[in-house]
Amino acid sequence: VSILFIIFDLEVAFLFPWAVSLMKLPHDQAVFAFWSMVTFLGVLTVGFIYEWKKGALEWD
Repeated sequence: VSILFIIFDLEVAFLFPWAVSLMKLPHDQAVFAFWSMVTFLGVLTVGFIYEWKKGALEWD
């Protein structure tokens, strides 16, 4: 459980600098950066759902 926490905690650590720098980019680069982050979050969401269904987040 602790390793999963660290993985998903790092996701949030990547979101803060991305959100700050996104507003400073030109429009074309901002669109690319937005969809890159959506892809990144999608992959992490799929991993999170997999671990949830597998039962790795239970405290038993």
